Amino acid sequence: MKKYSLIFLLSLIILSCTTSENERVTKIENQKSLVDYVNPLMGTDSEFSLSNGNTYPAIATPWGMNFWTPMTSKMGDGWTYKYDEYKIRGIKQTHQPSPWINDYAAFSLMATTGDLKFQEDERASWFSHKAETVKPHYYSVYLADYDITAEVSPTERAAHFKFTFPESEESYIMLDAFFKGSMVKIIPEERKIIGYCRNNSGGVPENFHNYFVAEFDKDFEVNHTWNDGWKLEENSINSEGEHVGAIIGFKTKKGETVNVKVASSFISPEQAQLNLAREIGADTFNQTKEKAKRAWETELNRIQIEDDNIDNIRTFYSSLYRVLLFPRKFYEFDANNEVVHYSPYNGEILPGYMFTDNGFWDTFRAVFPFFNMMYPELNGKIMQGLANTYKESGWLPEWASPGHRDCMIGSNSAPIISDAFLKGVEDMDVELLLEAMLKNATVADGRPVNSVGRAGLEYYNTLGYVPYNVGIHENAARTLEYAYADFTIAKMAEKLGKTEIAEKYFKQSMNYKNLFDPETNWMRGKNEDGSFQSPFNPLKWGDAFTEGNSLHYTWSVFHDIDGLIDLMGGKEKFASKLDEVFDMPPTFDASYYGFTIHEIREMQIANMGNYAHGNQPIQHMIYLYNYAGEPYKAQEKVRDVLTKLYSATPDGYCGDEDNGQTSAWYVFSSLGFYPVTPGVDEYVIGSPLFKKATLYLENGNTFEINSKNNSESNFYIESTSLNNAEYNNTYLKFDDIQKGGILQFKMENTPNKNWGSNSENVPYSLSTSKK
Repeated sequence: MKKYSLIFLLSLIILSCTTSENERVTKIENQKSLVDYVNPLMGTDSEFSLSNGNTYPAIATPWGMNFWTPMTSKMGDGWTYKYDEYKIRGIKQTHQPSPWINDYAAFSLMATTGDLKFQEDERASWFSHKAETVKPHYYSVYLADYDITAEVSPTERAAHFKFTFPESEESYIMLDAFFKGSMVKIIPEERKIIGYCRNNSGGVPENFHNYFVAEFDKDFEVNHTWNDGWKLEENSINSEGEHVGAIIGFKTKKGETVNVKVASSFISPEQAQLNLAREIGADTFNQTKEKAKRAWETELNRIQIEDDNIDNIRTFYSSLYRVLLFPRKFYEFDANNEVVHYSPYNGEILPGYMFTDNGFWDTFRAVFPFFNMMYPELNGKIMQGLANTYKESGWLPEWASPGHRDCMIGSNSAPIISDAFLKGVEDMDVELLLEAMLKNATVADGRPVNSVGRAGLEYYNTLGYVPYNVGIHENAARTLEYAYADFTIAKMAEKLGKTEIAEKYFKQSMNYKNLFDPETNWMRGKNEDGSFQSPFNPLKWGDAFTEGNSLHYTWSVFHDIDGLIDLMGGKEKFASKLDEVFDMPPTFDASYYGFTIHEIREMQIANMGNYAHGNQPIQHMIYLYNYAGEPYKAQEKVRDVLTKLYSATPDGYCGDEDNGQTSAWYVFSSLGFYPVTPGVDEYVIGSPLFKKATLYLENGNTFEINSKNNSESNFYIESTSLNNAEYNNTYLKFDDIQKGGILQFKMENTPNKNWGSNSENVPYSLSTSKK
């Protein structure tokens, strides 16, 4: 009897959970589409000399293996879509995480009419943004030179194209398989093109291929290919070379549509066909489009915003869209529906998860903390992927696209892994990942590229810093980032009960002090003999620092701000030093680069002094006022950045968006808090932007953030309460969010200098915790 009672109770629980989830899905379907707030063109008005985001419109599903995007630029140009250009060359499958990293495994489709034009300059068609529709799940453009409307909607590993033609005796669709090695084969009896592309920008094994299949719903009357040098091979169905492509043609009636279903695989041609059958199959274009839209609605609705300012809501969801793109899934499902991946590290087909296209120097700061808060299950799979990377290459990735790339500095896989473990992410191979983190911190030899492991490790481990004068660039920045990575290693070891390891790395995490110059109160490069490098200009970008100067990197002591405050002589002097960055003019020294790099220019034109929000090193700095007992200054400056440096427009960022990081700053900060120290269970409070935000957490709980009296001028916190209890801390605990509840802000237009100003209200610092 008890057995049946238990089953009955379990059934009720399951029914209740299912009903609750069904109710949420129904609510999502019945309310205004959040996808309609998203502008994928945010940040696309960019170029080499000035980044307003350096983004392209990614037509994709969240974390999809393949994205699709229109091309206004030539094959191989990292700035593939520039908002102010006026011709479309094709719509390509892209995997590009950044124009600086560039693309791999790209190929494109393009449609034309009239005399055959297939070379990329000749076939390009005029278009207008007025005749362009851009959504995360759908893209449409009118190709004016050919009177064709081209549409595409994605799945994770496939896409559905629809071309609407005019009446024409000569209508064509071409597949450009791009340079650096490609092959195409037209199969007229199956209305199909198959082939592969091998283009890449590095980080791939010798056997790297992206196999594709494209199925059409109209018979071919013309079959051509081209070979190297754009040499047309008429009536040909095969071509292989450095750069090849396929052209199929037919007659069309006015308004006739031709559908093309496309999929690809890094594993095999057979897997590409399987991906197509599984993800699109017999679906119509509208069905594919609706599935992609639902995928976005599900994720965007995990955070629901209520506010009167429609522009801020658009910016929020446009930013959230960017956070949910990278890292991309680099795994597939085989014939037995098992998770497998082509390894971009050793070229083998192996079981398990793999993710890629991420620079941890950027994303450790807020993107991965966001995943730990909202997507722990996904992050568990990403952690499995990191373990697989270590097993397949011998090292953790720091910049992967798709394999190891030599870009940026630091040892930032450590905070990503540690924060996931400390936040309770499951399905992690904890011992293996700790082993990998310790290898980064102890093994100098065998690193596949300079960005992997720790450049200057032997100096760091003997002197406590990477010296300025031993030929290792960006040495001060490396020292500061290694010290923080050591802290996160220590935190993970501490929780695992590995006391000896924890003590060693807590001690090493204090190495940041070795670069503090008490004469200037700035971080400064130090020579091997222990002397500070000279002459010293804290405004000099690069050199001892990475894409910033001493004014930006001095604050990179994420784990021990109280210790930094002590070095500077107390809270008042610390706050004054923060003020100095904002109050001074945007002067700079670009001599290290020999020209004004775009990051410098973006700081210069923002009218916020030397605060360079367009690049990552300083993005946490505003929140440090909380540690100095002056949280009201953080409130006013956070609101300044939220409202002045972001908008859902083509020039809507103030620098590189970078795999979701600059967007994640907006998402967190607009909610009212930010993860200054990944690896610690706290978020530092700023100034909430919206009247109400509801977080639907993965564990089934909801966390509400209400901001009474919030407005454009009321951005100061008068008081707060958490679950109806007075709350004066300037930070939130991770568990307080995960348990669900209500955080209530009362906002005013004048600062309450008493709120959160006491020493017991400040966020975590290692020095304070040890005391």
